[in-house]
Amino acid sequence: MSVDSENYDIRRRLKRRLTFWRLLAILLVIILGVWIFNEMSEEEVRDHIARLDITEIIVENDRREEAIDNIIKDPSAKALIVYINSPGGSTYGSERLFKALRRVAETKPVTTVIGTVGASGGYMTALAGDRIFAGESSIVGSIGVIVQLTEISELMKKVGVSATAITSGALKGEPSPFKPISEAGRENLQDMVTATYDWFVSMVTLRRPLDENQVRKLADGRVVIGLVAAKNGLIDEIGGITEAQSWLESEGQIPTGLPLRTIDYSEPKPLIARLLGEMMGKSVLSERLTLDGLLSLWQPD
Repeated sequence: MSVDSENYDIRRRLKRRLTFWRLLAILLVIILGVWIFNEMSEEEVRDHIARLDITEIIVENDRREEAIDNIIKDPSAKALIVYINSPGGSTYGSERLFKALRRVAETKPVTTVIGTVGASGGYMTALAGDRIFAGESSIVGSIGVIVQLTEISELMKKVGVSATAITSGALKGEPSPFKPISEAGRENLQDMVTATYDWFVSMVTLRRPLDENQVRKLADGRVVIGLVAAKNGLIDEIGGITEAQSWLESEGQIPTGLPLRTIDYSEPKPLIARLLGEMMGKSVLSERLTLDGLLSLWQPD
């Protein structure tokens, strides 16, 4: 083979490779352009009703709170519908969520809709709405507080293991999984649970058309279906998102024709992951969950 032929083959292969990389670059530019366009479209100022989904165990979440505060600042968000499908979670996490939603309610109508379950901290969240809706068979209630302890001292004796703690006070090491709880420790925890329970009851009394005695009769940890909750005053009306929109129109002059825009407070992903997500579809990754402190959580045995 001549040198000219070899050079021609080399140039042809290089040209094919160059064409491939040019096409790949063009494709990436197109994908990036589409993604930027979609991002800009999502940010486009357009009147809408914001929708916030609470469909997990409720814990502290700064991203969620920031997203809620952004609703207040957004003049195109005319109202907020909170959809709840949660058995509750940490008492403090539920408290923060409730207070964040009430900040929105100071400037815009807020309604809450209970789906399958809105119990304990989930029901606390529902209390933030100016109107509470639930399905006929939705699980509602479980007003209360719980602390659960695990104690393994007998098991440790059987396996020949012991634990020693040096504390600055009698209650500093209470409760401990390594020894039975003392009467003083039990009394301390009970006082804390009772104080938090009274606070929860006062919140329900403030937000519902019920006096304290009526609330306490309902606040024994029981759950009821939506039909019963509507009769005893825990919710206002049987319905879902559609009924919530109708109420916003009749009471807040918010047209039902306004689009719903779901607020995303998930953890931000790197650009390449977001691009791949747009190309290949969305996937849901569970986050690590830790529940500390007092719980407002419906957890049937």
